[in-house]
Amino acid sequence: MVDPFTLEIIKNGLVVASEEMFYAFGRTAKSPVIYEVLDYAVGITDSKGRGLVAQAPGVPGFSGVLDFTIREVLGKWKSDINPGDVIATNIPYSGGTHLNDVALIMPMFTKDTLVGFIVNKGHWSEIGGMHFGSWSSDATEIFQEGLQLPNIKLYIGGKPNRDVIDIISANSRMPNATLGDMEAQIASMKIAARRINTLIEKYGLDNVIEAMDKLIEDGVKLSKLKLAKLPKGKFEAEDYIDDDGISDNPVYVKVRVSITDNEFIVDFTGSSNQVNGPINSPLPATVSAVRETYMAITDPHALPNAGFFSPLKVIAPEGSIFNPRKPAPTSTYWESMSYATDLVWKALAPYIPDKLSAGHFLSILATILGGYDEKTGEPFAIVEPQPGGWGGCNDQDGESALVASGDGETYIASAEVYERKMPILVERESLNTEDGPGHGKYRGGLGIIKDYVVLSKEAYFTVSIGRSKFPPWGINGGFSGPPNYAVIYKKGEKPRVARKIAAIKLEYGDKVSLHSAGGGGWGDPLDRDPELVLQDVKNEYITHDIAQKVYGVVIENGKVNYDKTLNLRNIMRRSKILSGTVQ
Repeated sequence: MVDPFTLEIIKNGLVVASEEMFYAFGRTAKSPVIYEVLDYAVGITDSKGRGLVAQAPGVPGFSGVLDFTIREVLGKWKSDINPGDVIATNIPYSGGTHLNDVALIMPMFTKDTLVGFIVNKGHWSEIGGMHFGSWSSDATEIFQEGLQLPNIKLYIGGKPNRDVIDIISANSRMPNATLGDMEAQIASMKIAARRINTLIEKYGLDNVIEAMDKLIEDGVKLSKLKLAKLPKGKFEAEDYIDDDGISDNPVYVKVRVSITDNEFIVDFTGSSNQVNGPINSPLPATVSAVRETYMAITDPHALPNAGFFSPLKVIAPEGSIFNPRKPAPTSTYWESMSYATDLVWKALAPYIPDKLSAGHFLSILATILGGYDEKTGEPFAIVEPQPGGWGGCNDQDGESALVASGDGETYIASAEVYERKMPILVERESLNTEDGPGHGKYRGGLGIIKDYVVLSKEAYFTVSIGRSKFPPWGINGGFSGPPNYAVIYKKGEKPRVARKIAAIKLEYGDKVSLHSAGGGGWGDPLDRDPELVLQDVKNEYITHDIAQKVYGVVIENGKVNYDKTLNLRNIMRRSKILSGTVQ
């Protein structure tokens, strides 16, 4: 048995191997969605398919599905996995999210012994389909969404499978970028393999395998310790997704969370059946979404491996919005996946106020703006999420301009990079003080406004926006936040407010303006410290009018008039009591 000090060194060596893979991919990829936004995740699993033993901080929504992809590989290739193989899969229902998110899996051998798997899942900007950028808000079946890679060998024995690579190239509108990202993925995985082999050479195969087992065992122990501190019982929440992108009908979703001494059970039974539009969340994505909230309320700093998630059980009936059957489209799966996170969050927030905030803007506001640059003759594409406002907490205001829960480690892309590389002008990028936050004792954070102006003869704009009809929720008397939305400005036409748009044609000088929501408020706005209200006015987050009408704070000559404020707040509280809004 290896001594505990050596064991710790090996464990950290596995984590570092994942991190080096992560940064190598980001530095060598061709697409801004990878090297600017960091829209990917990587990890290492054991050879048995039990799940991750190590990962780098990446997109949480991706990280949580990596173990599903390994089980896919073992199910198909168990008797035919060889050194140098690289397997590609993007099938949503059994191991993924949507078709753009391609997982590459590399078996890790020492001599003839399979040690584990290295996996890298990244967003490929273009894999075919009926619209530029592949994912779309108007798809009605998966066949419209791009090329499917059903667990196939991309490399065989270390040599590229040229026929498969030619198929990928022929189906992409941006083959250079697509293949460049693919090659960067594989190169980064080889780096991780070398680092792990160095550990094996130094400490021995048996000790490395023991370290992998110990990582999972430690995860189980830590998770059970954290689970014991949670409130026990059954907790419920319900909500509505705006629509499915095809009709305007809201989509009902609900959850029941059961917490015991040994299990954390999340049951989505009773939620809507799968829908015609592309918002369906595959089961792996749904499980991944729940894992995010589980970590938030147990230990956000824990190593998110298979052991840590062992108490978690997710129930989502097959054929439902959270577990669709083929050929259901999943292009904009995040619209329901994010609700899987948020429903559990909403159910538990009143009972774990030191861990969970009020509702945040939630939607990824995923955006594609692309076309052809007539100066270079090359295609271009922005593919990115947008940040927004998070909910107020029980002891502080919400964060502003932060990416949504499912996007975790993604960055806000650089306007300068886009303007230098593409015929686009980022005319404005600012905090969204126009729509403001959800008000409360602790207000929500602010969203953003981002304006893109097209500088090419033509371009195509696709966007999928949620929480537009049903905005971020407040808690304990806090106000809801404003909605998310987009505004499209085309020459000669009236501005058009939109939630979901698929490949609308834009011309030179046309503009799209993205407005992300502020988070919900926590607590009664009349309990907010007047000095904080004054600071918000000075920072131009709210107006004098809002300060007085919502918060009951009278500001005169740049200072709070406490006598008038106290009197106004008393009047406002009496009015609430008489109207029945306060019990």
